[in-house]
Amino acid sequence: MAKKYDAAIATEIIGRFGARPELLVQVLHTFVERYGFVSEEAIRQIASELNLSRAEVHGVVSFYHDFRTTAAGKHTLKICQAESCQAMGSRALTVHAEGKLGIGMHGTTGNGQVSLEPVYCLGNCACSPAVMIDDKVYGRVDSDRLDQLIDKCGG
Repeated sequence: MAKKYDAAIATEIIGRFGARPELLVQVLHTFVERYGFVSEEAIRQIASELNLSRAEVHGVVSFYHDFRTTAAGKHTLKICQAESCQAMGSRALTVHAEGKLGIGMHGTTGNGQVSLEPVYCLGNCACSPAVMIDDKVYGRVDSDRLDQLIDKCGG
């Protein structure tokens, strides 16, 4: 469960890294560990305290898949978008997941159970297409198997 944002704690987190802009990624990881995501309020504060623009901080947040700007669902479903999985149907699987869950990539279901994220290689190319739910990887996933996995998550 994500914790309520606290500017004083955020300042303490940033201070742990000496308020050094070159340690932005480490600061962001610590925010995700603490809050579960990097809110717009946090982006403003981090930018100010590291003497960076909000665009610079937001650019890093949006570039790395480990960072998000909204709270994640109870479960995270990642669908591989790399070449091997694409060749074996991950694009169609993605469209199917979006339809079943009623959300797009980077979205979270209304009930807060499932977040849908792209990933760019799960190291399971021989068993494409691959998906990951939380920390477990599944290979050779078709739409029927994906439906079963989503149903187990309450999606």
